[in-house]
Amino acid sequence: MTTLSAEQVAAHDGLEDWRVVKTTLQTSYATGSFAAGARLVGRISQIADELNHHPDVTVRYPSVLVTTTSHDVGGLTERDITLARRISELARSEGVSADPSVCSALEIAIDVLDRDAVLPFWRAVLGYQDSALGYGSDPEGPDALRDPGGRHPDVWFQQMDAPRPQRNRIHIDVCVPEDVAETRIQAALEAGGVLLSDSRAPAFWVLADPEGNEACVCTSFGRVRE
Repeated sequence: MTTLSAEQVAAHDGLEDWRVVKTTLQTSYATGSFAAGARLVGRISQIADELNHHPDVTVRYPSVLVTTTSHDVGGLTERDITLARRISELARSEGVSADPSVCSALEIAIDVLDRDAVLPFWRAVLGYQDSALGYGSDPEGPDALRDPGGRHPDVWFQQMDAPRPQRNRIHIDVCVPEDVAETRIQAALEAGGVLLSDSRAPAFWVLADPEGNEACVCTSFGRVRE
């Protein structure tokens, strides 16, 4: 099954509740109570079984976060769009409103000169599994690690051609919906941050805190695989 880019997903109707974050579709429903959230999840599970496509669901007071992706192909497909539309219809029938602006994902990025040498150490110490994010390229092997329990951030290993001593070797990637990025960046600048580069926007903007520690605000748009 063919995976879809963020731009292709955004062109579909019926996804107003949802935002593309990394290689997932996410939304958050304001249920108002834990009991209402549990009831919504029960009905989502019925749709998921019917479609044979199951999202990740986190129930908290007072909201439910829903995330869908096609794990077997490593990205978003028509199955995710169908599932998202059905869940939106269900939420409307339940009188539950969506707030996708709160959706995000955290990623730790490590600059490396020899990814194949470094990645096994982190796989072992974290207890993570191989993954492939493939930012800007199509790696022959894994370029990232993920938590098999889905609780902790991905770790991405950014292959470097030469050392860059003028910058930190580890930084944080904050992955947000495209319509949230500008607000998040402006808030960071008003809090004392500095914009170092927007040359790859809207894929990512590079910022730094007052002491030079870097973070990237990222979206799933504008990512071209070379």
